[in-house]
Amino acid sequence: MLPAAWAWQARAQTPAAQTPVADDPTTIDGDGTAHIKRAVPVPKTISPDAYALMASGKRWTPEPGTKQAADFDEKLHTTYPVDITETPVAGVACKIVIPKRAAAHKQDRVLICLHGGGFTSDSGSTLEGTTIAALTGTKVIAVEYRLAPQYPFPAAVDDAVAVYKQLLKQYAPKKIGVYGTSAGAVLVAQMTVESRRLGLPLPAVLGFFSGYVDLARYGDSRFLYGTNGFTNFSSMLPALKGLGMVPYVGDHDRHDPVLSPMYADLKGFPPTLCMSSTRDHCLSGTVDFHRALLRAGVDARLMVFDAMPHAFWYQFDLPESREALEAQASFLDRHLG
Repeated sequence: MLPAAWAWQARAQTPAAQTPVADDPTTIDGDGTAHIKRAVPVPKTISPDAYALMASGKRWTPEPGTKQAADFDEKLHTTYPVDITETPVAGVACKIVIPKRAAAHKQDRVLICLHGGGFTSDSGSTLEGTTIAALTGTKVIAVEYRLAPQYPFPAAVDDAVAVYKQLLKQYAPKKIGVYGTSAGAVLVAQMTVESRRLGLPLPAVLGFFSGYVDLARYGDSRFLYGTNGFTNFSSMLPALKGLGMVPYVGDHDRHDPVLSPMYADLKGFPPTLCMSSTRDHCLSGTVDFHRALLRAGVDARLMVFDAMPHAFWYQFDLPESREALEAQASFLDRHLG
């Protein structure tokens, strides 16, 4: 039975729902599909810096190969000082990111970074590895896993697990953490499911930053936002005619629990921080995974930022991004001991 207030609202809304109003900004098809036309202003609740960037409609990160990109990279390494070398681990190409201010008592631990890029490109191994290494004072192994379409699933999972297995020879599981953004977040969950299937001990902590783990179904946010929120949403429309990540998935069964960890047994997963934002096309996937972890009894935390687009922390010097990166680093750091 509905509470009285809700019942009153339901009765009040019923005639409006049954009798369409002329020029109504929302119409509903017989199958429940909503057609929406309404104005959504940039909210004043966000920082002035984020507001100015969103209002301008400019790119969140510079175009690669430009002077702006070079300046961006220089500022990144000034703000987050690290040394980076490229060295294979278990035969897999990796960036070894060493913070210049590494703490002596943190030499016995390591973080694995799995970058974003839709499984078809490397959009952030340097940035994701640099920020977290500097903020945690911990070595980061940024895995440059094989990419689709040349190397579809499970190549990326195999590469991530191979690196993890190698690090288990040098570090205790409780001293290893794994994190990633976007496709990297997806791979974090996939790698953990596969590691368990292989009988490996699981890492101490996971960072699941803006991803989705059910590749067989779309949630609401996939139909609402693109990678830049409302901007350039038209680029998403072709992908929405079918399920995404086709170059990576190929014809593999999308209900495979390694490919789609939503269908795996998540009991015993490591503590996990899930992070997203309200204009992120992966918002649904992130919050759904968080709920699935809670149902499995996992120590899972969720942070959702207002109005920000997908993986907004790539624009590392916004106030919201600094808060997000510090929260990511703090969670990983705390659980590594």
